[in-house]
Amino acid sequence: MTRLVVAMRDTAARVDTATPAHRDRAVDALRAFAVLGVVLGHWLVTALVADGRTLRTASPLQHMPWLAPVSWTFQTLAVFFLVGGHVATCSYASARERGTPYHRWLHARLARLFGPVVAVLGLWTVVTLALLLSDAEYATVRTLVKLALSPMWFLLVFAALTAVTPLVARLHPLWPLAVVLDVDVLRFGLGASDGLGWLNLAAGWLVPYTLGASWTRGELEGRTSGWVLLGGGTAATAALVAWAGYPAAMVGVPGAEVSNLDPPTLAAVTFGLAQCGLALLLRDRLRRAMRRPLAWAAVALVNLSAMTVFLWHQTALMAATAALLPAGPLPGLHTVPDGLGWVAARLPWLAAFALALAVCGAAFRTWERGGGRPLRRVRPSRVVRAHRPTTERAPHV
Repeated sequence: MTRLVVAMRDTAARVDTATPAHRDRAVDALRAFAVLGVVLGHWLVTALVADGRTLRTASPLQHMPWLAPVSWTFQTLAVFFLVGGHVATCSYASARERGTPYHRWLHARLARLFGPVVAVLGLWTVVTLALLLSDAEYATVRTLVKLALSPMWFLLVFAALTAVTPLVARLHPLWPLAVVLDVDVLRFGLGASDGLGWLNLAAGWLVPYTLGASWTRGELEGRTSGWVLLGGGTAATAALVAWAGYPAAMVGVPGAEVSNLDPPTLAAVTFGLAQCGLALLLRDRLRRAMRRPLAWAAVALVNLSAMTVFLWHQTALMAATAALLPAGPLPGLHTVPDGLGWVAARLPWLAAFALALAVCGAAFRTWERGGGRPLRRVRPSRVVRAHRPTTERAPHV
């Protein structure tokens, strides 16, 4: 054990020493926390329940809606888009300084985004065909495939926003926020078609993305902007939930009449503003915390495999659940999430899901940089300084 601790400290020290002094480690820390928040959130609120020969998804929020505050902690996508907009705008500015054409810059970024997708789609194509040929219930196959591929929507939206980065780099966040507000007024106030809500899939996530661009321009350096976003977003979200009838849960709940995420609602966007404000306020503390070699090495590790973790975490959950199915309905794993006993039983299973994800990561992390090529030595996201974009290569997410 002592040797292991010493080895970990030595490795962390090497990572710390190799990190350029000018890198803003808070950027990497925020991205790592956003990814892990989504993963833990899915593992806590997603259950696979056997109903005869059919597997269906269930959520503890269906049976215990008072647990909605849990979703406030783990629904961290707005922070991911905040960091993504910040890094993408800096990356594009740096590319322009180097004379790199737009199409080459975009190709490089999208290749890093979609490289790991090839492995996911390949594996699940084989699994789907095997399940269908083995006479598995179609409803079960549909449930599993939908769960495994659910992270793909995020990539499509993120890729679209990345592609229009040159156009939105100076867009004020109030413009997409106004679109979200108008769409919700039409949907919920004037009875317009629910299909109109899908406009918010782009506009809703464009709000934190353009906030990231504002960060790049140096407009969010003071703490005042963070407090305004945190306070205003919190107050607006509370008002929308308390008096406008928006759901309290900030994640999708099976069977719910309205979801705050599918597509994003005004409540989800204002909640994201509060999260972005908190993230901005925590930057200095994160920078100090990341001076500790062990903490920084852990964050660097997550960033090196961010897409692998994100794309495979649902597969890891299903693999662990299926592997233990012959042992019978195990509490917190195969049982209906209808009480606090399920929640208490679920927590220890997170370690099993993490182990399964580690196996997936070991098997497929070579796809992290795209094309299945061996993973080169990759540095975590480089520092982005307001008014002076870095000349280093842009991060993979």
